[in-house]
Amino acid sequence: MQSLHTLIDEAHITNLIVPRFLRYVQVCTTSDRHVEATPSTVEQWDLAKILVEEIRALGIQDVELTGSCYVIARLPATPGKEKLPAVGFLAHLDTVSDVSGKDVKPQVVERYDGRRIELAEGLVLDPLVEPGLAAQKGKTIIHTDGSTLLGADDKAGIAEIMAAVEYLLAHREIEHGPVEIIFSPDEETGKGLPEFPLDTIKSIACYTLDGGPLGEFEIECFNAYMATIQFQGKVIHPGAARGILVNAALMSAVFAAMLPRTESPEATDGYYGYYCPMTINGDHEQASLELLIRDFDQNGIQRRIDALEYFARAVEAQFPGGKVTVNTKRQYVNMKEKIDARPEVPAILKQAAANLGMEFRLNPIRGGTDGSRLTELGIPTPNIFTGGRNAHSRIEWAAVSEMTASCLLVIELIRLWGENLLIDRRL
Repeated sequence: MQSLHTLIDEAHITNLIVPRFLRYVQVCTTSDRHVEATPSTVEQWDLAKILVEEIRALGIQDVELTGSCYVIARLPATPGKEKLPAVGFLAHLDTVSDVSGKDVKPQVVERYDGRRIELAEGLVLDPLVEPGLAAQKGKTIIHTDGSTLLGADDKAGIAEIMAAVEYLLAHREIEHGPVEIIFSPDEETGKGLPEFPLDTIKSIACYTLDGGPLGEFEIECFNAYMATIQFQGKVIHPGAARGILVNAALMSAVFAAMLPRTESPEATDGYYGYYCPMTINGDHEQASLELLIRDFDQNGIQRRIDALEYFARAVEAQFPGGKVTVNTKRQYVNMKEKIDARPEVPAILKQAAANLGMEFRLNPIRGGTDGSRLTELGIPTPNIFTGGRNAHSRIEWAAVSEMTASCLLVIELIRLWGENLLIDRRL
C-alpha cells in the first residue's frame, strides 16, 4: 500500500504489531459489569502499567495513568505542525466477562492452508462457515486455542495504535500534527467512559480501533439501555404453599419467556434491535433479571421499555401478591447524529482509506464502543476495523494482514490530519 508521500514497509509494520499483540492478549484484563468502581477489576491495571512503560520506552514523556486507569499519551507534532488541532486514537484495555480471558494461549498460523482448525472442547474454525477465514488462505492468522477468548477485542486495536506510534517516531519524514493516544478501562461493561478526564483531552476528533474485518467502518451504533427487573414473592413451606406461595424464581422465568424471540440477538441483524437477557438470579422470595435493550432508533428503545412494563403487570396478574419492578438505565446513545454534524471527520477517514486502496464500507455497529460515549461528550469518534473476528467467543481469531492494514490506516490518518484538511470540507 502506498500513501501520498511515503512508501511504508508493510512487513516491518507487521513485525511491530504481532509481538505486541501476543504479549497483550496474555495479560488477563477481564472486566466485571457488576462492579461500579472504575476500573471494575484490578487486572486492568496490569496492562495499563505495561503500556505506560512501553510508551515511555519509545521516548514519549507526556504520558499519564489516571487514578481510574485511563492511559493518555501525546505524540508531539513534527516541526512546523505544532499549531494544528490534535487528533486522537482510542482502544480499550478490558475483555468481556462472558468468556474467560485468563491464561490465553494465542495460536499463530503462518501460511494458513485453508482447512478446518480443530480447537479445544470440540470447537472448530471452519472456512466453509466463515468466508472471511477462507479468504485468509496463504496468510497469517492468530486464533484462540478454544479454552478462552483471544482478546483481539480490543488488544488488536491497542497493538495497532502502539505500532503506528512507534513507526512514526522512527520515521520523522512523515509530518503530522499533535496526536493523542487513549487506552480506556471497562468498555465491555457498557458504563460509557466513567471517570473519563474529558477536561484534559485536546483532540477535536478521535477514532476508535474496535472493529472487525478489513474495510468496515462505523459512524452509527445502537442506543443502549440496561434493564433490571426485580421480582418480590412470598415464602412459605412448599408443603403448605397452596394459595399462599408466590415464587419469585418462577416469576422471573415467566417474565423472561414473554420476551419476543423474534427480537433476540440471535434472531436479528442489520438495523433490527433486540432484548438480550444476561442473568437471572434469585429464590422463592426475591429474584432479578438483567437484560440489555438495543435499538438504533430511540422510539424503538421506548417501545421496548413500555413492553417491559406491560410484561411486569402481566406477571403480577399471574402471581397474585407478587410484585415486579422495572428499572432502566441508559448506557450510551447512537453517535450518528453528532458525527453527521462534523462531516470532515469521516471524510478524512474515507480519504485515508482511498489513499491506501482500501474498500470503505459503512456498517452500523450492533453494539457500541467508547467512541459512542466520547461522541456524546462532544468529540466525534468513528470506529475503524482491527482485523478481529468472532469477538466475545472461544472461536475468536484475527487476520494479521488486516491488523497491518489497520495500522497503516492510522498512520495515513495522522498524516492527513497533519495537512490540516479541516480547512477543506469538500472531501
